[in-house]
Amino acid sequence: MGSAKGGWSSTFSFVSHLPQNEETLGFLFGDLGTSFPYSTHYYVQPESTKTLKWLKRDLDKIGDLPTFVSHIGDISYARGLSWLWDAFFHNIQPIAASSPYHVCIGNHEYNWPKQPFQPKWSPYHTDGGGECGVPYSLRFDMPGNSSLATGTKAPDTRNLYYSLDIGVVHFLYYSTEIDFLPGSKQYMFIAKDLQMVDRKRTPFIVFLGHRPIYSSDSEGGVHAPITQQLRHTLEPLLVKNKVSLALAGHIHKYERTCPIQNFTCDETWQSPTHVVIGMAGAIFQPIDEPLSKHPNYPWFPEPKWSQFRSFQWGYVRLHATRHKLTLQYVGNHDGLAHDTIEIPSLDSLQDSKFVELDHEVSIFKGVMTTKSSHGTMVRYWLVATLGFVAVFLVGLGIGAVASGLAMRWLRIQWQQLSADESL
Repeated sequence: MGSAKGGWSSTFSFVSHLPQNEETLGFLFGDLGTSFPYSTHYYVQPESTKTLKWLKRDLDKIGDLPTFVSHIGDISYARGLSWLWDAFFHNIQPIAASSPYHVCIGNHEYNWPKQPFQPKWSPYHTDGGGECGVPYSLRFDMPGNSSLATGTKAPDTRNLYYSLDIGVVHFLYYSTEIDFLPGSKQYMFIAKDLQMVDRKRTPFIVFLGHRPIYSSDSEGGVHAPITQQLRHTLEPLLVKNKVSLALAGHIHKYERTCPIQNFTCDETWQSPTHVVIGMAGAIFQPIDEPLSKHPNYPWFPEPKWSQFRSFQWGYVRLHATRHKLTLQYVGNHDGLAHDTIEIPSLDSLQDSKFVELDHEVSIFKGVMTTKSSHGTMVRYWLVATLGFVAVFLVGLGIGAVASGLAMRWLRIQWQQLSADESL
């Protein structure tokens, strides 16, 4: 870009996924914001710089492999200041210039007092700072043609909900800031889209929106009115269509649930795992404390369905093959992995194909670290299955050998970062 008179920008390139790709590789987060190397009168998000540094490290590591980035709401926190949008795009250029950059809308891009959807239980107020979704709509161009009139002279809000296949995963992005109730255009789109997914082509479905459906946060958690509405309206669709994973931001921490339906962990893995990933940079999020005025609300310690929670900034890596989807939480204070979840495909659960992945080498070799114990639940399920089959079909002797091999596999460690990659 540029001109002969003013000069030209550098040339950038990336490799996109092909429809026939047999794996999916991506990086996801919410609530990034922006920062500068100088002081300013306006509130910014200095932790975003560290998150982008480690993201660039990962992108450089994987080289020319096709990948993507997803930023699920609360993007620049510009709130009407165009120079903050400019600073944001300058900061993400090393990332967005080397990988497709997908977004969905958050409250800080959209909310204003007279927005079209304003039910009594909504928390929609002035978070958008007067932007009304306009910069978001004009600065990004996502798939699909969803739009909504603002009711003002401003152009329609775009990039509200859409879906696409990337490798072996079907991604569905939706908006928590416009009407999502039954009968709305967005609800009908979500219901039809989920119903039409070809699980032979894309064994996994990932559902992405800004506000969480499950969170133990003391302010925006499961008892918040909008969270209750999201869960009551959308969870039946997610469970019915066997969605694999639901990702959200808004809460500025990392939190992973078990596969869950109606606050109950689903040991059959037929229900989605919910993960909050709004920890990319925004910092105005207090650490949860017991609520003295509400002793019956179990915010702290974590409820049983919350299996891992962290207040460290960072992002997540996603790697999926035809039989397994791996999501890994990377902290930005050290660039190391602190939690891993492995989700088997529906076919793998039915016919035990998941066993063929026992010695799979991660695509992030050289970047990953030892797995959190929270991320080994699927592997223990596999060990138990192998032991049961071996004992009853082959005999106790062979069963003991199989169990020993499986336990040896569980002790496999990821390679550590080299010292020169530390902050």
